[in-house]
Amino acid sequence: MKVLFFTREFPPYVYGGAGVHVEYLAGELSKLLEMEVRAFGDQDISRKSLTVKGFSFENSTFDNANDKLKAVFKTLSTGLNMNADAIDADVVHCHTWYSHFAGILAKLCYGTPLVVTTHSLEPLRPWKREQLGRGYDASSWVEKTAIEMADCLIAVSEETKEDILKHFNVDESKIEVVYNGIDLKEYVVVEETTILDTYNIDKTKPYMLFVGRITRQKGIIHLVNAIKYIDEGTQIVLCAGAPDTPEIAKEMEDAVAEASKTRDNIFWIDTMLDKKDVIQLYSHAAVFCCPSIYEPFGIINIEAMACKTAVVASAVGGIKEVVVEGETGLLINLEQQKSAPFEPVNPNKFSQDLANGINMLISNKKQRDYMAKNGRKRVEDFFDWKAIAKQTEAIYKSLIKTQ
Repeated sequence: MKVLFFTREFPPYVYGGAGVHVEYLAGELSKLLEMEVRAFGDQDISRKSLTVKGFSFENSTFDNANDKLKAVFKTLSTGLNMNADAIDADVVHCHTWYSHFAGILAKLCYGTPLVVTTHSLEPLRPWKREQLGRGYDASSWVEKTAIEMADCLIAVSEETKEDILKHFNVDESKIEVVYNGIDLKEYVVVEETTILDTYNIDKTKPYMLFVGRITRQKGIIHLVNAIKYIDEGTQIVLCAGAPDTPEIAKEMEDAVAEASKTRDNIFWIDTMLDKKDVIQLYSHAAVFCCPSIYEPFGIINIEAMACKTAVVASAVGGIKEVVVEGETGLLINLEQQKSAPFEPVNPNKFSQDLANGINMLISNKKQRDYMAKNGRKRVEDFFDWKAIAKQTEAIYKSLIKTQ
C-alpha cells in the first residue's frame, strides 16, 4: 500500500500544530507502508519508504492581485502543480485547507480515495477574514468541497466530529476520531537551560509559559491582558511569533508594551524556536498556559504535559479531551459569543480567570507536581504516535477494501 500526503507544512517549514502532526505521522506510517509527501517548499527527501517533494509556493506570481488574495491564489496554484506529477498512491490524505484543492483534483483526475484530517474548520475561524479578505470565502468553499467529497474524514477530537456534522453535509459513518500524538522519547524533561540563559530568564524564580502563533485563535492577547493580574514574582515567558496579520502583530506589541510598564519580568521570544529549545522551556516552566478561543485538539498541551508541566487552559474544543481538570491541569471556563467571531463575552473576566488559575498553581508546588506526574502518564497512555499510526493505517485499509 502506498499513501500520498498533501500538506502545506513539512520540515523545515513547520509553524503550527498541523505541521507537527504531519511530520510525526508520516514518519511513523513510513515504518508500516510506503509514504510520499508533497508539501509547500523546496524539500527533496528520499528514504527507503518515505519520499518528500516540495512545490514552490513563493514562486507562484500574482503580482497584480490584491495583497490579501495573493496567498489564496498561490495556494490554489500550488495545489494544481502538486497534481502535475503523476499519482500512483492507493490513498491521498490531505491536511488543512491549504492542501485540500490538491486533494480535490487528485480524487477527480486520478480517482484516488480521499482522506481529509480536519485540524481546524474555516466556519469556526471567522477572524481569518482579517488575513485573507474575500479569500476567506474561497478557502471556506475549498474546505467545504473537500470535506463533503472525501471518502473518510479524520477528526482530531470528538468535539471536532460534532463540529463537522454541524457545519457540513457529511454522513457520520465517514468520520473517524483519531487524536493527535507526540514522540514520547523526544518530549521529555531535560536539565539543559541554555535557552533560559540566552534570554536572561531567572532560573531561581518560577515562570508561566505560552507557546504558539500570534493569532486570534490562540487567545494570546487575552493572556497578555491577564499579566496585570498575575503575581508580580511570576516571570512571563511568551514564545510567540508568526503573526497572522500586521494588525494583530501591532496589537500584540502594544499589549506587551502596556504590560511591561509595571513589571520587568516579561520575556517575549518573537521567533519560532526549534524543538530542542521549546522542550527546554516546557521542562523548566512552573505552568503552561493555553488561552485558545478555538482549538480542535491543542497539541501544545500534550507537549507541555509530556515535559511534566501543569497546564492552565481554556475549556474549549478538544482541549477538554486532553487536559483533565484537577488531574493534569486547570480548565478555565470561557463564555463565548454565540456567533462569529466567538470572542469572550467578557474578555476582562476571561483574562482574570486565566490569571487566577496561573496564580493558584504557582503558589501550590505540591499540586503542580501532582499534575506533572499525571500529565506525563496521560500522554503515555493516550497520545503515542505509534498507536495513532496503526489506527490511521487501518482506516486506509478499510477504504481500499471498499473500492
